[in-house]
Amino acid sequence: MIELNYEQREGFWKTVDWSVLLAIAALICFGLLAIYSASNGVGNLSIFYKQATWVVISLFAIVVVFFLPLRTFQDFAYLAYGLSIIALIAVLIFARKIAGNAAWLQVGGASFQPSELAKITTILALARFLSNKDNDIRQLKNFAIAIAIVLVPCVLVLLQPDAGTALTYLTFIVPMIVVAGFDFYYILLLGVPLVCALLGFISLIGFIVLELCVIAFMLIMRRDFTWSLTSILVGAGAGIASNIYAAKLLKPHQLKRIQTFLDPMSDPQGAGYNALQAKIAIGSGGLWGKGFLQGTQTQLRFIPAQWTDFIFCVIGEEFGFFGTSIVVSAYLLLVFRLIRLAEKIKNRFAILVLTGFVSLLLGHVIVNIGMTIGLMPVIGIPLPFLSYGGSSMLANMIAFGIVLNFYKHRRDVSFS
Repeated sequence: MIELNYEQREGFWKTVDWSVLLAIAALICFGLLAIYSASNGVGNLSIFYKQATWVVISLFAIVVVFFLPLRTFQDFAYLAYGLSIIALIAVLIFARKIAGNAAWLQVGGASFQPSELAKITTILALARFLSNKDNDIRQLKNFAIAIAIVLVPCVLVLLQPDAGTALTYLTFIVPMIVVAGFDFYYILLLGVPLVCALLGFISLIGFIVLELCVIAFMLIMRRDFTWSLTSILVGAGAGIASNIYAAKLLKPHQLKRIQTFLDPMSDPQGAGYNALQAKIAIGSGGLWGKGFLQGTQTQLRFIPAQWTDFIFCVIGEEFGFFGTSIVVSAYLLLVFRLIRLAEKIKNRFAILVLTGFVSLLLGHVIVNIGMTIGLMPVIGIPLPFLSYGGSSMLANMIAFGIVLNFYKHRRDVSFS
């Protein structure tokens, strides 16, 4: 048996970002408590035991990833991405349908969702492409390739159909290409038509105000008149078309979600039911919460399957503002540590990967908590480390295993 002397133990202590592990541990504990409470309410504790099993498997995965050679992630990024694309294609052919989505592959006796792990491999592949000095993102060809790397898995997930998960692939593409050197002004130009299309559907007045603001902004900036004018005109067309045709193009359940987001009381017993009950649960928790297993909304099953997308309302009801503050603080700590690590590391690939991870994490947290408290439309996106789901837990643990690996080698000269 190998024993470490004091210097070796002290050295190992400094190679681990313990604040990241502490934040992850806090989130997992809150998640397990909430899943136990929610599944106890339906009399099906097998949900809790399955999640606990996936936590153990994921802990093993994070340890393995932590000890992998540093170059592994960059050298095998394209291979991992290719395998994830094959898995997403296999989903379309052999998938098991759960809750209306054909997104799960049956592996032995367990179901696995490839789209969760594909988020991580897509970030790695995009980071490898953008970190190559020959791939200048300011060139149209390289820009198109970078967009395609993300859109391919995004479209495959959209075909399952799983619009919520597909949207999460778009959370990291803009930050990564901006960090890689793409001019953010052109990102704004590309984003104008998308925002105009959204506002055109929601509010015609909002769309017109946005167009006027964009015109004023571009007159002040006085940059690239041709592209600026094109963005304004395309945005105007997108907004008008959205206002006229969006109701015909969107699926009924998607249209209903947007309508209930704007006015939850328009269908309180239907599409707006979960959102309304979630706000009631969180509001009733007060400062300290009703206590573990004491939440009436949770135990009386007012929100179906609340151990998944609406798990935050379980924490809000039973642990109150105190519990939700710990959860939000843990996420903020993870975001802060990832940003700090990106500032310290000189390796371009690692910086891009960290940018992708922090953007993906923020996207999940903002959208999930936002929809739970009524600030965003209801979208099927899990809350990292908390929501029930083995695939999500495993993917998140692998991602932070990579983060911890980067932290361990942050002072490695060969890494720069």
